[in-house]
Amino acid sequence: MTELLRRPAKGVRCGPLHRLAPEDAGWRYVGFELWRLDAGQEIAAQASAREHCLVLLGGCADVEAGGMRWNAIGERSSPFDGRKRPYSVYVPAGCGYRVRAQSALELAVASAPGGGDFAPRLIPPEEVAFSVRGEGTNRRYIHDILPETAPAHSLLVVEVFTPPGHWSSYPPHKHDRDALPEESLLEETYYHRIHPAHGFAFQRVYSDDRSLDVTMTVEDGDLVLVPRGYHPCAAAHGYELYYLNVMAGPKRIWRFTTDPAHSWLLA
Repeated sequence: MTELLRRPAKGVRCGPLHRLAPEDAGWRYVGFELWRLDAGQEIAAQASAREHCLVLLGGCADVEAGGMRWNAIGERSSPFDGRKRPYSVYVPAGCGYRVRAQSALELAVASAPGGGDFAPRLIPPEEVAFSVRGEGTNRRYIHDILPETAPAHSLLVVEVFTPPGHWSSYPPHKHDRDALPEESLLEETYYHRIHPAHGFAFQRVYSDDRSLDVTMTVEDGDLVLVPRGYHPCAAAHGYELYYLNVMAGPKRIWRFTTDPAHSWLLA
């Protein structure tokens, strides 16, 4: 089984902390990179057959893609900066991009198979929908960066804030069958941040028959792969849990099945 918990690269203060290609995960669709840059540093990528969503998790940058340029975008210092909504840029397949940091920058790069019939575009904070899911200690706060209603071929991108002591992606649900309208097949990554950073959280990934059943202690900066199965999270008391979800599959729609053992919680 592919290792589901990926720690950030050791000894890397600036540069790529995570670089996950689909073949590294043993799946077909989702790619993910996490970069930290100092002011003045930049990254660039050539055109490919994959679409990208560049999410400025914290910091300010200039971004170029397909002849478009957006200067000095980014208003929050980190994901925990007052739960401000992020700036992001959608880059279609067949289009390269360049990002130059204007301050210390944390940049997530999500990718999936795509086409070139959409234009590059800025996704400003005011276009990121905010919602609340759950009740009591299951309540969490959602920023829909690239939902299924927005133009793209494969990618779905969302960030979630889970208060201290709360559960998230709960009751447990899965989306590993191409069986619409009941359920869609979507690979998924969780990029986790924790505040304060010395805290921890838990994530379990398991299947109905328990042929997959892994429980992980998640620390700040970790990446979790969800190839199949249910995948709930829990934030430790005293520590806020943030994660950025990237999903993609053969159909760009999110439909899930709740674990029958826990569906009574929805009543």
